[in-house]
Amino acid sequence: MRVLAVTNLYPSAALPGTGVFIEQQVKSLLARGIQVEVLFVDRRREGPWIYYRMQPMVQRALAGFAPDLVHVMYGGVMASQVCSLAGLPPVVVTFHGSDLLGENLSGWLRKLISHYGVYCSKRAARLAQGVVVVAPHLLEALGASHPERIQVLPCGIDLEKFRPLDQGLSRQRLGWASDRFHVLFATSGGDAVKRPELARAAVARLERNGERVEFHLMCGVPNTEVPTWLNACDVLLLTSKHEGSPTIVKEALGCGLPIVSVPVGDVPERIGDIPGCYLAEPDAGDLAGKLNLVLRSRRRLDCRNRLRELSCPAVAERLEQFYHEVLSDSIRAEFASPRPFGVKVQPLLRAHGS
Repeated sequence: MRVLAVTNLYPSAALPGTGVFIEQQVKSLLARGIQVEVLFVDRRREGPWIYYRMQPMVQRALAGFAPDLVHVMYGGVMASQVCSLAGLPPVVVTFHGSDLLGENLSGWLRKLISHYGVYCSKRAARLAQGVVVVAPHLLEALGASHPERIQVLPCGIDLEKFRPLDQGLSRQRLGWASDRFHVLFATSGGDAVKRPELARAAVARLERNGERVEFHLMCGVPNTEVPTWLNACDVLLLTSKHEGSPTIVKEALGCGLPIVSVPVGDVPERIGDIPGCYLAEPDAGDLAGKLNLVLRSRRRLDCRNRLRELSCPAVAERLEQFYHEVLSDSIRAEFASPRPFGVKVQPLLRAHGS
Protein backbone atom coordinates (compact mmCIF):
# COMPACT_ATOMS: atom_id res chain seq x y z
CA MET A 1 0.00 0.00 0.00
CA ARG A 2 1.14 3.53 -0.81
CA VAL A 3 -0.12 6.42 1.35
CA LEU A 4 0.39 10.14 0.86
CA ALA A 5 0.33 11.76 4.32
CA VAL A 6 -0.55 15.46 4.27
CA THR A 7 0.15 17.40 7.46
CA ASN A 8 0.77 20.91 8.74
CA LEU A 9 2.54 19.57 11.84
CA TYR A 10 5.87 17.80 11.55
CA PRO A 11 9.22 18.06 13.36
CA SER A 12 11.72 20.47 11.82
CA ALA A 13 15.12 21.85 12.71
CA ALA A 14 13.47 25.00 14.05
CA LEU A 15 10.70 23.17 15.95
CA PRO A 16 11.85 19.60 16.66
CA GLY A 17 9.06 18.97 19.16
CA THR A 18 6.18 19.94 16.87
CA GLY A 19 4.09 17.16 15.36
CA VAL A 20 6.12 14.32 16.88
CA PHE A 21 2.92 12.29 17.30
CA ILE A 22 2.39 12.44 13.54
CA GLU A 23 6.01 11.53 12.81
CA GLN A 24 5.64 8.52 15.12
CA GLN A 25 2.51 7.42 13.30
CA VAL A 26 4.29 7.68 9.95
CA LYS A 27 7.24 5.64 11.25
CA SER A 28 4.87 3.00 12.63
CA LEU A 29 3.18 2.66 9.25
CA LEU A 30 6.56 2.35 7.56
CA ALA A 31 7.45 -0.41 10.01
CA ARG A 32 4.41 -2.34 8.80
CA GLY A 33 5.67 -2.20 5.22
CA ILE A 34 3.39 0.62 4.05
CA GLN A 35 5.09 3.09 1.73
CA VAL A 36 4.47 6.61 3.04
CA GLU A 37 5.30 9.95 1.47
CA VAL A 38 4.88 13.00 3.70
CA LEU A 39 3.70 16.29 2.24
CA PHE A 40 4.52 18.86 4.92
CA VAL A 41 2.50 22.04 4.46
CA ASP A 42 4.61 24.43 6.51
CA ARG A 43 2.13 27.09 7.59
CA ARG A 44 4.59 28.67 10.03
CA ARG A 45 7.06 29.40 7.24
CA GLU A 46 4.71 30.07 4.34
CA GLY A 47 1.80 31.70 6.19
CA PRO A 48 -1.87 30.64 6.36
CA TRP A 49 -2.52 31.41 2.69
CA ILE A 50 -0.44 28.37 1.74
CA TYR A 51 -3.57 26.27 2.31
CA TYR A 52 -5.27 28.01 -0.60
CA ARG A 53 -2.33 27.37 -2.93
CA MET A 54 -2.03 23.63 -2.51
CA GLN A 55 -3.05 22.38 -5.95
CA PRO A 56 0.42 22.16 -7.56
CA MET A 57 2.11 20.64 -4.52
CA VAL A 58 -0.55 17.93 -4.24
CA GLN A 59 -0.43 17.29 -7.98
CA ARG A 60 3.35 16.91 -7.78
CA ALA A 61 2.98 14.41 -4.95
CA LEU A 62 0.35 12.42 -6.85
CA ALA A 63 2.43 12.33 -10.04
CA GLY A 64 5.68 11.40 -8.32
CA PHE A 65 4.30 8.85 -5.87
CA ALA A 66 0.94 7.54 -7.20
CA PRO A 67 -0.58 6.74 -3.79
CA ASP A 68 -3.45 4.34 -3.21
CA LEU A 69 -4.82 6.60 -0.49
CA VAL A 70 -4.35 10.13 0.89
CA HIS A 71 -4.33 10.61 4.66
CA VAL A 72 -4.78 14.21 5.83
CA MET A 73 -3.46 14.11 9.38
CA TYR A 74 -5.16 17.22 10.76
CA GLY A 75 -8.43 19.01 10.09
CA GLY A 76 -9.26 22.65 9.40
CA VAL A 77 -8.65 24.62 6.21
CA MET A 78 -5.88 22.29 5.01
CA ALA A 79 -8.17 19.26 5.17
CA SER A 80 -10.99 21.10 3.42
CA GLN A 81 -8.72 22.22 0.60
CA VAL A 82 -7.26 18.76 0.05
CA CYS A 83 -10.65 17.05 0.10
CA SER A 84 -11.92 19.56 -2.47
CA LEU A 85 -9.31 18.58 -5.06
CA ALA A 86 -10.42 16.60 -8.08
CA GLY A 87 -8.94 13.30 -9.16
CA LEU A 88 -7.65 12.17 -5.77
CA PRO A 89 -7.58 8.58 -4.59
CA PRO A 90 -9.70 7.89 -1.48
CA VAL A 91 -9.04 10.40 1.32
CA VAL A 92 -8.94 9.78 5.08
CA VAL A 93 -8.90 12.74 7.50
CA THR A 94 -7.87 12.56 11.16
CA PHE A 95 -9.30 15.09 13.63
CA HIS A 96 -7.40 15.69 16.87
CA GLY A 97 -9.45 18.11 18.99
CA SER A 98 -9.18 21.85 18.39
CA ASP A 99 -9.86 21.30 14.69
CA LEU A 100 -13.40 20.25 15.75
CA LEU A 101 -13.77 22.06 19.08
CA GLY A 102 -12.29 25.47 18.24
CA GLU A 103 -10.19 27.68 20.53
CA ASN A 104 -12.68 29.50 22.66
CA LEU A 105 -10.35 31.06 25.24
CA SER A 106 -7.83 32.70 22.90
CA GLY A 107 -9.35 36.15 22.24
CA TRP A 108 -12.03 37.14 19.78
CA LEU A 109 -9.86 37.06 16.64
CA ARG A 110 -8.38 33.63 17.32
CA LYS A 111 -11.83 32.40 18.34
CA LEU A 112 -13.30 33.61 15.05
CA ILE A 113 -10.50 32.02 13.02
CA SER A 114 -10.84 28.73 14.89
CA HIS A 115 -14.60 28.66 14.29
CA TYR A 116 -13.93 28.96 10.58
CA GLY A 117 -11.47 26.08 10.96
CA VAL A 118 -14.20 23.98 12.58
CA TYR A 119 -16.51 24.76 9.65
CA CYS A 120 -13.76 23.63 7.25
CA SER A 121 -13.21 20.45 9.28
CA LYS A 122 -16.85 19.47 8.97
CA ARG A 123 -16.78 20.21 5.26
CA ALA A 124 -13.71 18.01 4.87
CA ALA A 125 -15.42 15.21 6.78
CA ARG A 126 -18.39 15.33 4.41
CA LEU A 127 -16.08 15.06 1.38
CA ALA A 128 -13.69 12.42 2.74
CA GLN A 129 -14.10 8.69 2.22
CA GLY A 130 -12.98 7.93 5.77
CA VAL A 131 -12.68 9.82 9.06
CA VAL A 132 -10.57 9.13 12.15
CA VAL A 133 -11.21 10.89 15.47
CA VAL A 134 -8.80 10.42 18.35
CA ALA A 135 -11.47 10.26 21.07
CA PRO A 136 -15.17 9.27 21.27
CA HIS A 137 -16.42 12.70 22.36
CA LEU A 138 -15.26 14.15 19.03
CA LEU A 139 -17.99 12.15 17.29
CA GLU A 140 -20.52 14.45 18.93
CA ALA A 141 -18.56 17.51 17.81
CA LEU A 142 -18.47 16.12 14.27
CA GLY A 143 -22.24 15.64 14.26
CA ALA A 144 -23.65 14.30 11.02
CA SER A 145 -20.71 15.68 9.03
CA HIS A 146 -18.96 12.41 8.36
CA PRO A 147 -19.00 9.49 5.94
CA GLU A 148 -20.24 6.03 6.84
CA ARG A 149 -16.67 4.86 7.40
CA ILE A 150 -15.44 6.37 10.67
CA GLN A 151 -12.96 5.13 13.28
CA VAL A 152 -12.13 6.20 16.84
CA LEU A 153 -8.37 5.77 17.10
CA PRO A 154 -6.01 7.69 19.43
CA CYS A 155 -2.45 8.41 18.40
CA GLY A 156 -0.06 5.83 19.77
CA ILE A 157 2.95 6.30 22.02
CA ASP A 158 6.42 4.78 22.04
CA LEU A 159 6.41 2.52 25.09
CA GLU A 160 10.13 1.85 24.71
CA LYS A 161 10.85 5.55 25.15
CA PHE A 162 8.14 6.39 27.68
CA ARG A 163 8.92 4.02 30.51
CA PRO A 164 9.84 4.35 34.20
CA LEU A 165 13.32 5.74 34.88
CA ASP A 166 15.14 6.46 38.13
CA GLN A 167 13.57 9.61 39.56
CA GLY A 168 16.66 10.74 41.43
CA LEU A 169 18.88 10.47 38.38
CA SER A 170 16.28 12.25 36.27
CA ARG A 171 16.20 15.13 38.73
CA GLN A 172 19.98 15.31 38.84
CA ARG A 173 20.07 15.54 35.06
CA LEU A 174 17.66 18.49 35.12
CA GLY A 175 19.22 20.14 38.16
CA TRP A 176 16.06 19.90 40.25
CA ALA A 177 15.95 19.78 44.04
CA SER A 178 15.29 16.35 45.53
CA ASP A 179 13.25 17.63 48.49
CA ARG A 180 10.46 19.37 46.55
CA PHE A 181 7.10 18.23 45.20
CA HIS A 182 7.48 18.71 41.46
CA VAL A 183 4.34 19.49 39.46
CA LEU A 184 4.49 19.29 35.66
CA PHE A 185 2.28 21.38 33.37
CA ALA A 186 2.67 20.83 29.62
CA THR A 187 1.74 23.44 27.03
CA SER A 188 2.54 24.28 23.45
CA GLY A 189 3.05 27.90 24.50
CA GLY A 190 0.50 30.71 24.60
CA ASP A 191 -2.42 28.28 24.39
CA ALA A 192 -5.17 29.75 26.57
CA VAL A 193 -7.22 26.55 26.24
CA LYS A 194 -4.74 24.84 28.59
CA ARG A 195 -5.69 27.35 31.37
CA PRO A 196 -2.22 27.72 32.90
CA GLU A 197 -3.56 30.35 35.31
CA LEU A 198 -5.82 27.70 36.87
CA ALA A 199 -2.89 25.31 37.23
CA ARG A 200 -0.75 28.00 38.88
CA ALA A 201 -3.60 28.89 41.25
CA ALA A 202 -3.90 25.26 42.35
CA VAL A 203 -0.17 25.02 43.04
CA ALA A 204 -0.28 28.33 44.90
CA ARG A 205 -2.88 26.81 47.25
CA LEU A 206 -0.42 24.05 48.14
CA GLU A 207 2.35 26.55 48.73
CA ARG A 208 0.14 28.59 51.06
CA ASN A 209 -0.35 25.43 53.10
CA GLY A 210 3.40 25.29 53.64
CA GLU A 211 4.27 22.63 51.04
CA ARG A 212 7.58 22.84 49.21
CA VAL A 213 6.34 22.80 45.63
CA GLU A 214 7.94 23.55 42.28
CA PHE A 215 5.80 24.25 39.22
CA HIS A 216 7.43 23.24 35.92
CA LEU A 217 6.05 24.61 32.66
CA MET A 218 7.14 22.20 29.94
CA CYS A 219 7.12 24.08 26.64
CA GLY A 220 9.39 23.57 23.65
CA VAL A 221 11.20 20.64 25.26
CA PRO A 222 12.58 18.21 22.64
CA ASN A 223 10.62 14.98 22.60
CA THR A 224 13.76 13.04 23.43
CA GLU A 225 13.92 14.90 26.77
CA VAL A 226 10.25 14.52 27.71
CA PRO A 227 10.71 11.10 29.39
CA THR A 228 13.29 12.65 31.71
CA TRP A 229 10.87 15.43 32.69
CA LEU A 230 8.05 12.95 33.29
CA ASN A 231 10.21 10.71 35.46
CA ALA A 232 11.66 13.64 37.42
CA CYS A 233 8.23 14.98 38.39
CA ASP A 234 5.78 13.78 41.02
CA VAL A 235 2.56 14.57 39.19
CA LEU A 236 1.20 15.78 35.84
CA LEU A 237 -1.43 18.52 36.16
CA LEU A 238 -3.95 19.02 33.35
CA THR A 239 -6.47 21.89 33.47
CA SER A 240 -7.51 22.29 29.82
CA LYS A 241 -10.88 23.66 28.79
CA HIS A 242 -11.04 21.04 26.05
CA GLU A 243 -8.81 18.32 24.60
CA GLY A 244 -8.97 15.47 22.14
CA SER A 245 -6.77 12.64 23.34
CA PRO A 246 -3.77 14.40 24.94
CA THR A 247 -0.58 12.50 24.14
CA ILE A 248 1.15 13.78 27.28
CA VAL A 249 -1.35 11.86 29.44
CA LYS A 250 -0.54 8.56 27.73
CA GLU A 251 3.19 9.30 27.90
CA ALA A 252 2.90 10.09 31.63
CA LEU A 253 1.11 6.80 32.23
CA GLY A 254 3.86 5.00 30.36
CA CYS A 255 6.38 6.54 32.77
CA GLY A 256 4.27 5.71 35.83
CA LEU A 257 3.62 9.38 36.64
CA PRO A 258 0.45 10.14 38.66
CA ILE A 259 -2.02 12.50 36.99
CA VAL A 260 -4.44 15.08 38.36
CA SER A 261 -6.78 16.37 35.67
CA VAL A 262 -10.07 18.04 35.07
CA PRO A 263 -12.53 15.75 33.22
CA VAL A 264 -11.59 16.70 29.68
CA GLY A 265 -11.22 14.82 26.38
CA ASP A 266 -10.66 11.10 26.85
CA VAL A 267 -8.68 11.63 30.08
CA PRO A 268 -11.44 10.21 32.34
CA GLU A 269 -11.35 7.03 30.27
CA ARG A 270 -7.57 6.86 30.56
CA ILE A 271 -7.12 7.52 34.29
CA GLY A 272 -10.53 7.08 35.92
CA ASP A 273 -9.86 3.73 37.57
CA ILE A 274 -6.08 3.94 38.06
CA PRO A 275 -5.10 4.16 41.75
CA GLY A 276 -2.98 7.26 42.28
CA CYS A 277 -4.65 9.32 39.53
CA TYR A 278 -7.43 11.79 40.28
CA LEU A 279 -10.12 13.73 38.42
CA ALA A 280 -10.96 17.15 39.84
CA GLU A 281 -13.34 19.99 39.16
CA PRO A 282 -11.91 23.00 37.29
CA ASP A 283 -11.47 24.74 40.63
CA ALA A 284 -8.16 25.68 42.26
CA GLY A 285 -9.23 24.33 45.63
CA ASP A 286 -10.34 20.93 44.35
CA LEU A 287 -7.25 20.61 42.15
CA ALA A 288 -5.03 21.49 45.11
CA GLY A 289 -6.79 18.89 47.23
CA LYS A 290 -6.17 16.18 44.65
CA LEU A 291 -2.53 17.28 44.27
CA ASN A 292 -2.20 16.96 48.02
CA LEU A 293 -3.38 13.34 47.85
CA VAL A 294 -0.58 12.59 45.39
CA LEU A 295 1.90 14.48 47.57
CA ARG A 296 0.97 12.40 50.63
CA SER A 297 1.23 9.05 48.85
CA ARG A 298 4.36 9.74 46.76
CA ARG A 299 3.91 6.53 44.78
CA ARG A 300 4.37 5.80 41.12
CA LEU A 301 1.80 4.08 38.93
CA ASP A 302 1.78 0.49 37.77
CA CYS A 303 -0.41 0.55 34.65
CA ARG A 304 1.77 -0.24 31.64
CA ASN A 305 -0.15 -3.41 30.77
CA ARG A 306 -3.25 -1.41 29.89
CA LEU A 307 -1.24 0.77 27.50
CA ARG A 308 -0.40 -2.01 25.04
CA GLU A 309 -3.37 -1.14 22.82
CA LEU A 310 -2.06 2.44 22.69
CA SER A 311 1.43 1.50 21.56
CA CYS A 312 2.55 2.82 18.19
CA PRO A 313 2.60 -0.65 16.57
CA ALA A 314 -0.90 -1.52 17.85
CA VAL A 315 -2.38 1.75 16.60
CA ALA A 316 -0.63 1.40 13.23
CA GLU A 317 -2.12 -2.07 12.81
CA ARG A 318 -5.63 -0.73 13.40
CA LEU A 319 -5.00 2.21 11.07
CA GLU A 320 -3.81 -0.09 8.29
CA GLN A 321 -6.98 -2.15 8.66
CA PHE A 322 -9.03 1.04 8.38
CA TYR A 323 -7.16 1.97 5.20
CA HIS A 324 -8.12 -1.39 3.69
CA GLU A 325 -11.77 -0.86 4.64
CA VAL A 326 -11.82 2.59 3.01
CA LEU A 327 -10.17 1.24 -0.13
CA SER A 328 -12.65 -1.62 -0.32
CA ASP A 329 -15.52 0.85 -0.03
CA SER A 330 -14.06 3.01 -2.78
CA ILE A 331 -13.80 0.08 -5.18
CA ARG A 332 -17.54 -0.46 -4.81
CA ALA A 333 -18.46 3.20 -5.02
CA GLU A 334 -18.40 5.58 -7.94
CA PHE A 335 -15.84 8.38 -7.82
CA ALA A 336 -17.20 11.86 -7.25
CA SER A 337 -17.32 14.28 -10.18
CA PRO A 338 -14.41 16.73 -10.52
CA ARG A 339 -14.51 19.60 -8.05
CA PRO A 340 -12.78 22.98 -8.26
CA PHE A 341 -9.63 23.66 -6.35
CA GLY A 342 -7.48 26.36 -5.88
CA VAL A 343 -2.05 27.21 -6.16
CA LYS A 344 1.99 26.98 -5.04
CA VAL A 345 4.60 24.28 -4.93
CA GLN A 346 5.99 23.09 -1.60
CA PRO A 347 8.95 20.71 -1.57
CA LEU A 348 8.04 17.21 -0.45
CA LEU A 349 9.51 15.77 2.71
CA ARG A 350 10.26 12.20 1.73
CA ALA A 351 9.57 9.68 4.45
CA HIS A 352 9.21 6.35 2.69
CA GLY A 353 12.04 3.98 3.39
CA SER A 354 13.53 6.29 6.04
